[in-house]
Amino acid sequence: MTNVQVDENGLKKTPMYDYYVEKGCKITDFGGWGLPIQITKIAEEHEAVRNAVGLFDASHMGEVRVKSGKMNAYDWWNGLITNDVHKATYNGKAQYTAVCKEDGGMLDDLIYYRRNDDEFVATPNGSNREKIVQWMHDHNQDGQVEITDETYDWGLIAVQGPNAEALLARITDTDLKEIEYYSYKQDQVVAGIERVQISRTGYTGEEGFELYIPSEHMVDIWKKLVEEGQDLGVKECALGARDTLRLEAGLPLYGNDFDESVNPIAGGIAFAVPKAKEADYIGKEAIAAYRAGDKKEASRGFKIDGKQIARHGMEVKSQDGEVIGVVTSGTKSPSLGYPLGFVRVNSNFKVGDKVIIDIRGKEIEAELTKKDWLSASK
Repeated sequence: MTNVQVDENGLKKTPMYDYYVEKGCKITDFGGWGLPIQITKIAEEHEAVRNAVGLFDASHMGEVRVKSGKMNAYDWWNGLITNDVHKATYNGKAQYTAVCKEDGGMLDDLIYYRRNDDEFVATPNGSNREKIVQWMHDHNQDGQVEITDETYDWGLIAVQGPNAEALLARITDTDLKEIEYYSYKQDQVVAGIERVQISRTGYTGEEGFELYIPSEHMVDIWKKLVEEGQDLGVKECALGARDTLRLEAGLPLYGNDFDESVNPIAGGIAFAVPKAKEADYIGKEAIAAYRAGDKKEASRGFKIDGKQIARHGMEVKSQDGEVIGVVTSGTKSPSLGYPLGFVRVNSNFKVGDKVIIDIRGKEIEAELTKKDWLSASK
């Protein structure tokens, strides 16, 4: 794996780091990586993704390649993840899953890409990559599979928004319409650069693609996308807009909406834990027991009729004043104009119920909702 560079504060540099510095962006610590909160203005970047097209540097995400050895890679992987590898039915398919401890607590949520019958690439969250790679090795003591961390060899650009396909089509001959949602094509040519993986995935709730690019060529492709996308409304985007976009789309963030103390059922991603999965996996018994138990938590959406914004960690109460949970994420929706977010509360509290959120000492009423604000508004 290529050695990663660090800045004077010890933050790891993505391939875009020097570009950010040249543009005068303020760099912040995001899971040990140096990334900007905004490149222009968060509201402008958010709007571009909703109505045109935006570019994101997601190179902090991990890329870990696993190949079959003494054991088939997918049979081995099926024992570590909550989802069922047999649902990823063809080469070129991607699948979202959780990785859990024995007690069901989540080590990470991630996507992996099925390259062929004996090889896949997992993409752990940047802050969890080292932990997940170690977890893989800890459960590969007999060398069943071959594990290679290639994170620093790759850059990752997310091209997101209604004009994403039109923009990307200008710099590649790949037939993008052939790529289904949560699928990809490997070894494509983009802006004259070979070995680019094009996947129809994203973290914004909009149409879009993610480009896995050899790290030395990432800035070249980024600049080409900016150049070609001027008439399509392209904007360079960063962490702030990513967060408001993913929240409107009802998408969770590790470290906010769940962590090692939270199982995927309470964390709101039960769809990634199929009850019918036959194979044993780490955490299966604990998750099944939690599902069957009485005292459960659930992740709900909420919205507030007013200007007060609830943030991560704020207390949630019933109308009677009983503490029933906590805010895990919150913002004011740029698209919808009102504060919204996620809470993790006693599962007896359902969509439509009114709750109280303690916002800096003020008790503010909120309504529990589905996390479908974006789709419901279209």
